[in-house]
Amino acid sequence: MTTHGQDKKDLEEGPFDEKASPASPAFIEHHDLAADSIEESDAYADEALQLVGKERTSQFSDEFNRKVRRKLDLLIPPLCAAVYFTQFLDKTSLNYASIMGLPITGQNYNLVSMAFYLGFLLFEFPTVYLSQKTRAAKYLGVNIVLWGAILMLHAVGTSFGAFFALRFLLGMCESCVAPTLILIITMFYKKNEQASRISWFYVMNGLTQVFGGFIAYGVSFSNDPHLAPYKIIYIMLGGLAIVVGLSVLIWLPDSPIHAPFLTQEERIAALERVRNDQGGVTNKKIKRKQIFEAFTDIRTWLIVLTTMMTSIPNGGLSNFSNLIIKNFGYTSRQTLILSTPAGAVASLMTLFCGWYSDRKNERMIPIIIALVPTIVGAAMLIGLNDSGEKGALLFATYLIGTYGSSLSTVYAYNASNTSGHTKKSTVNAMTLLTFSIGNIIGTEIFLPKDAPAYIPGKISIMVLLTVQLGISLLLRWINLRLNKKKLSQIEALKRSRRWTDADIQKEREKHAFLDLTDQENIYFVYTS
Repeated sequence: MTTHGQDKKDLEEGPFDEKASPASPAFIEHHDLAADSIEESDAYADEALQLVGKERTSQFSDEFNRKVRRKLDLLIPPLCAAVYFTQFLDKTSLNYASIMGLPITGQNYNLVSMAFYLGFLLFEFPTVYLSQKTRAAKYLGVNIVLWGAILMLHAVGTSFGAFFALRFLLGMCESCVAPTLILIITMFYKKNEQASRISWFYVMNGLTQVFGGFIAYGVSFSNDPHLAPYKIIYIMLGGLAIVVGLSVLIWLPDSPIHAPFLTQEERIAALERVRNDQGGVTNKKIKRKQIFEAFTDIRTWLIVLTTMMTSIPNGGLSNFSNLIIKNFGYTSRQTLILSTPAGAVASLMTLFCGWYSDRKNERMIPIIIALVPTIVGAAMLIGLNDSGEKGALLFATYLIGTYGSSLSTVYAYNASNTSGHTKKSTVNAMTLLTFSIGNIIGTEIFLPKDAPAYIPGKISIMVLLTVQLGISLLLRWINLRLNKKKLSQIEALKRSRRWTDADIQKEREKHAFLDLTDQENIYFVYTS
């Protein structure tokens, strides 16, 4: 029996079965049309062709490629991590402020929580296409500086309307972060390196929970009558965001073509490293055909559904986790400290799933691994609700934190399973759009009338994530099936044209930077 790993190897390296059935006339005609249009499409091809040819003309040793990767690793992941660290601190600042004197309570607090995701939702599609049309890293840096200023203004607002408006603007500015970081990672890293690099910045979600909890704990001792503790939090985090934004503007590269920290030879090597992945690098032209393909690809909608299933719990827990712990009978200060281990648990799970995802060339299995402990934790919170067992209840809240790494793996899934720059942007926008909708819904599953136990919200989390287990398995099966179909097409094409393995490799190289979608390019390999 052919294994998943063998299918992937066959598609990438090209061993073929000479007994395969001949290619269908329709398939051969499609390939002829694609080949004939290669020259015509150069004007709309990837910007990588500014530095490299359609066929590989430069060969680099493994040692040199490792040197280039180390150079990338020293700059890109740390800057991406700093951005994500800042974003998650800023996004969850309301969670800390809620128990530090914030003047917004009850249903108004729910609405202010929702405002962030409304801004995120409305600006997601415009921001990904603006990012595509401009220099991605520069666009990101400007947005970070803007949201830093907006966050600092939270220290001035006192009314519901002011906080709602500021949170809405914050969501607009932060909506560009994940799509831009995912694109930058795909530009510089091979498929079997992407999940771990994405996990290196996504791990900040958990670490900020640890860091933010201790910072908020320290600030809570402030007795300044003119500056409430929650205002100090907003001023500090806003200032940090501005510093990170300026760092991104100065140092984060827009693409391998525009990477001043690399020599000309290293830029070419960076592009050749990702050639066989068939994902391309960057293209400024927004292509309607690719948008249409994104919306008609069943896998896109399954990813949308996956994001929805995992974002609804996130919307509730990111804003109400501290209130849940406090309702076990702890003080506000105790709550800030006791919430930090959940961040450590989430961080460890994120790093493990990123490593496993790249090591095994899997995307859906790591999501399942991340969700099972959360389902168990939610069940414990429901079952032990009236037990008075504080230790067991706290342990359950720490288990629940593992679900967060599922979104990191969704990002990695999009990065390694979508080709065509406009299609990538569209799929990422749909993912993050759904993320915002899910989080909006999530803010309403923990209602004031259900306090302090919030049983309906906990049941919702358990049910949604259980359904997601089946969706993950379905997506995995679809990708494996598509890979087998592409492999049989390549086998038939090789025999009908009497091509050698070397001919197939040349064709693969020609297609790499033509900005073709994963459906248009038969040499594109899906990661399950």
